[in-house]
Amino acid sequence: MGSFSTPLSGLTAAQQQLQNVSNNLANIDTDGYKDQNLTFSDIFAQAGSTNGSGDPMQTGSGVAVSSTSSNFTEGNLNATGTASNMAISGNGFFITQGVNGTQDYTRSGDFTTNNAGQLITPSGELLLGYPAVNGVVSSLATLQPLQVSSVTSPAVASTTVGITANLSSDTAVGDSAASSSLSVFDALGAPHTLSVSYTKTAANTWTYTVTVPSADITGGTGINTTVGSGTLNFDGSGHLTSTTNVVPISIPTLADGATSPLTLAGPFGTAANPTITQTASASATSATTTDGFASGTLTTFTVQPDGTIEGSFTNGPTLALGQVAVASFANNQGLVSVGNNNYQPTAASGSAVIGVAGTGGRGTVVGGDVEQSNVDIATEFAKLIVAQQAYSSNAKSITTFNQVSQATLAMIQ
Repeated sequence: MGSFSTPLSGLTAAQQQLQNVSNNLANIDTDGYKDQNLTFSDIFAQAGSTNGSGDPMQTGSGVAVSSTSSNFTEGNLNATGTASNMAISGNGFFITQGVNGTQDYTRSGDFTTNNAGQLITPSGELLLGYPAVNGVVSSLATLQPLQVSSVTSPAVASTTVGITANLSSDTAVGDSAASSSLSVFDALGAPHTLSVSYTKTAANTWTYTVTVPSADITGGTGINTTVGSGTLNFDGSGHLTSTTNVVPISIPTLADGATSPLTLAGPFGTAANPTITQTASASATSATTTDGFASGTLTTFTVQPDGTIEGSFTNGPTLALGQVAVASFANNQGLVSVGNNNYQPTAASGSAVIGVAGTGGRGTVVGGDVEQSNVDIATEFAKLIVAQQAYSSNAKSITTFNQVSQATLAMIQ
C-alpha cells in the first residue's frame, strides 16, 4: 500500500501547480501583481541497503513543494492620465497604512483620494510620505498620509516690485508723465495698490513719488499717502545712470492688522540693469511685477521622479504638497503576501529601508502611470498544460497500482 503515496504526492504537487497557475491567470489584470512560481523537490526513502559496489540503494518516494517565489521584475507601465496614479520604475515599494495603523508595502499605484483629500489605495489604505510645510518637504519628518486636495497656499507678503516703463524725453520741464500702477500684497494676502507718479524737473532728470490709498493705513488722512520717492537721472542716450535721494517704499501700520511696515525694494532695477528708460517715445508703463501673492486654492498636482507632489494654486505659485516615500528590502523574496497587492516584511526579507525615490538603489516614481501585472499568459498556459499532464499521469499510476493490488488480493483468495 506504500506504493500509493508516491503518485498521491504527484497528484498533490500537480494540483498545487494548477492552483498556482490559476491564481496567476486570475490576476493577469491586477495592477502591481507579481507572478508566482512553485519549485519542487524530490523525496527519497532512507537507503536500506547497498549494492555490490557499496553504493546506497534508494527508491524515490515522491515529490513536494520546496518553495514559492515571486517574480519581482517590473511590469509594463500603463499611462492612465490620472494625476493620483503612480508607478515605481525600478526597485522599491510604496508604503501604505491600514485602519489599524499597520504599514504595508505595495507595487500597485492606482491611488485615488478620499473625502479628506488624502491619497488612498482601492482598499482604503493611506499612502504615506514626507510632509511639506509652506512648500518645503522635510525628509527627516515622520511619515504621514499625503493630502492632495482641500489644500490652500499661504499668502506671501511682497518684498520686491518692478516697473518697466518709458518716460518721454519730449516732456516739458515741470510737467508730469503717465503714472504707473501696481498691486502688492501684505502678510495676510490683502492687495494694496501703489501709484507711481513722475515729474520732469530738468533735462534728463525726473522725480518720482509712490503713494498708497490712505484708507489702507491705520490713522491715514486724505486720499493718498506718500510711501516712497526719489530722483531718476538719465544720460543723453536715455539710459538710467542713477537713482538719488531714494526713500525706500515702506507702507506703515496697515489697517487690516497685517505685519507692518511693508517694505519694498525696487522698483526700477539698477543702473547696471535698469527697467526704466527716457526716449522720445510716449510715456507708458509696459509691465509691473511683484513677488508676493494672496492665498490660493489647489487646482492641479503632478508627481515628480523623486516622489515630490507639486501643486499648482489659483494664486500662481507651484508648491510641494509632500513627497512619496519608497521602501526597499535586502531580499524581496523574503516578503510575504498578505492580499490586496500588499506585502509584509519577515526576518528573511529584512526590515524596510525607507527613503527618497531615486536614492539608495530605489527606483523613481512615474506620475500618471500604473504598473501592470507581469504575468505572461503564454508561459502560464505552458505550465498549465504540463501540470494537467502530470496530474493525469499520476492518476494513471494510482489506477495501475490499484489494479495490481486487486489482482494480488484475488490471488490470495
